[in-house]
Amino acid sequence: MNLRPLHDRVIIKRLDNETKTASGIVIPDNAAEKPDQGEVLAVGAGKRDEAGKTIPMEVKVGDRVLFGKYAGQTVKVDGNELLVMREEDIMAVVQK
Repeated sequence: MNLRPLHDRVIIKRLDNETKTASGIVIPDNAAEKPDQGEVLAVGAGKRDEAGKTIPMEVKVGDRVLFGKYAGQTVKVDGNELLVMREEDIMAVVQK
């Protein structure tokens, strides 16, 4: 990947939502909501505090995370749609 996030930003690839309900009804693409989970592809070095020290990031590459439906900025890289957002916009890390 040719993107390297700066400071406290992360690059996330959205994970696909289920296209069927539990009862087997297929949901068309135009009716499906944007997924609110994704995989972290890259992380920045971290935010700086008042003294100039870098605060390390809590998320790492490969983490599966939850975020708000409208969080982050969408960018296209090599035909893939990715999200760039601040670490503080991430709500949780999904434990496996």
